[in-house]
Amino acid sequence: MNDVLTFETMGTVVSLRGATAAAASEVRAVFAGYDHRYSLYDPSSVLSRVADGTIRLPDTPEQVRDVYALALDWRERTGGAFTPHRPDGVVDLSGVVKALAIRDAGAVLDEAGADWMISAGGDVLVRGMHRGVEPWSVGVVDPAHRDTVVGVVRLDAPRRAVATSGTAERGEHIWRSTTPTFVQATVVADDVVTADVLATAIVAGDEEDLGRFTSDVDVDVLAFGADGRVWATPGASSWVTTGAAPVP
Repeated sequence: MNDVLTFETMGTVVSLRGATAAAASEVRAVFAGYDHRYSLYDPSSVLSRVADGTIRLPDTPEQVRDVYALALDWRERTGGAFTPHRPDGVVDLSGVVKALAIRDAGAVLDEAGADWMISAGGDVLVRGMHRGVEPWSVGVVDPAHRDTVVGVVRLDAPRRAVATSGTAERGEHIWRSTTPTFVQATVVADDVVTADVLATAIVAGDEEDLGRFTSDVDVDVLAFGADGRVWATPGASSWVTTGAAPVP
């Protein structure tokens, strides 16, 4: 049960700890379902067919329209820093579907055991304890020095999720409306969708956005600036080991 089980999906690697082989198979199916509906690399997916004009978005299955509505809600809440639309206008829901897949996979893992961790492409969701004795821990690396850990997040309920978004590993893949202010953001939240969306929105936004997001939503944030500065909310300051300025 404490072995690490991994599989590839959605262009990333999913790692499971504390999962039975049967639960891992169900989790794989959850991710496959999301990938089949929303991948823009699979020409047969629902979203690819929307992109090529084969079907209209209003004619897609209800679950697809619900995910799009969720993404639009987050666009509104973040003032456009997070968006489900590519610069060319194509609807791209990758900014929420990975986190939704993790959320739904968590529900599967809940049925299999009380102590587990799932990690996928910079997003982590946990329940219970590591080996039943200590909180699950997630290291945060310095984007300028990938071999340096600048903080260790200990995930205690209700803070069960952490997401890191940035450009150090995948380059510039985040759509920005301004000159880059941040190169990496780690967000710790009670749920993985909030953590994932806000991590992306912070990297896409500016310092004013960072202050607004952290005042509107109960999260802990560690953000690295393009100019070398580092910002941290009070909660993040308790586990970061590098000097960081308070979030405005």
